[in-house]
Amino acid sequence: MHTPERVALVLLAGSALLLTAHLGAQTAPNTPAKKAATAGSERDGQHDFDFELGSWEIHLQKRLRPLTGSNDWVRFDGTSVTRRVWDGRAQLEEFETDGAAGKIEGLTLRTYNPQTHQWSLYWANSKNGTMDPPQVGKFKDGHGEFYAMDKQDGKPILVRFVWSEVTTNKPHFEQSFSDDGGKTWEVNWITDQTRVRPASDPAH
Repeated sequence: MHTPERVALVLLAGSALLLTAHLGAQTAPNTPAKKAATAGSERDGQHDFDFELGSWEIHLQKRLRPLTGSNDWVRFDGTSVTRRVWDGRAQLEEFETDGAAGKIEGLTLRTYNPQTHQWSLYWANSKNGTMDPPQVGKFKDGHGEFYAMDKQDGKPILVRFVWSEVTTNKPHFEQSFSDDGGKTWEVNWITDQTRVRPASDPAH
């Protein structure tokens, strides 16, 4: 949940190997034969984010200055509401928290690709109104990992989203940055949620 400037296309092309190392085979080039084999063997993850549908209380911890050696954190509390769209193949989350460091208003758009069995997660902050590069990944055994390339303070970084405890009424989310190609990760955003009520609105 960050707002660094977008990576230039030439930087993305030159750094693609870094991201591939973390996504593994799921980002490797696909031949038609490989696509067919993958489609037949991979599970359908269309409902993996169903746990997010409904209303939540949000408890957020945010590192103030990521990748600087600082360990100063601020806390926020608020709410989020997630509803499904495209008959469950996408979701829209409205996120709002307040704390000593101010207010965070955000939107998360999650879209599912049935061909790759992957989700793309797009985050936008009301302060600039733009979408960050999408985090792409999937769930396995209730654990979701999603990756993107971005830029922080003028330097290329890897960004990782991790979802866990999704079978409970208190799912856990962490965002981490890496400036060494994924050798080490620094957590800078931690969200714990408490369910207020389940989803009641129909698909849109």
